[in-house]
Amino acid sequence: MTALIKSHRVPSWKSMMENFWSPDRFFDKTSSGGEFLPAVNIRETKNHYKLDLAVPGFKKNDFKIITEDGLLIISAETNKEEKEEIDSYTRKEFSFASFRRTFKLPDNVEEDGMNANYHNGLLEIELKKSGRNQAAKKEIKVD
Repeated sequence: MTALIKSHRVPSWKSMMENFWSPDRFFDKTSSGGEFLPAVNIRETKNHYKLDLAVPGFKKNDFKIITEDGLLIISAETNKEEKEEIDSYTRKEFSFASFRRTFKLPDNVEEDGMNANYHNGLLEIELKKSGRNQAAKKEIKVD
């Protein structure tokens, strides 16, 4: 009788299925297309909402931040190409990265009072509150 020996070169059926169904495979923040979903922290102060996005590797002019139909849309794209020619060979490397995040704006955001700053891989967006309160909770009695 021949015994089955697990090969280290070819993954077993069980390990292939574990890799396929791994949560890391489905919830990874990167994809093969260069898109990723940056981490974001949202804080509320008395007069502002503040968003911090971890987006290293970009430049200030890579970002596009717009408001449209009550939404805040933050996106960025960057391309990098490096070429080296030495004697009989050429080495060419390139990379592409992009993302897009969309947030529903609260009713009390002043769209003209928005500021953004990018430094050391951190995009900080400050949304000024308009001063008007969001609709208060109101109960309507049925007659």
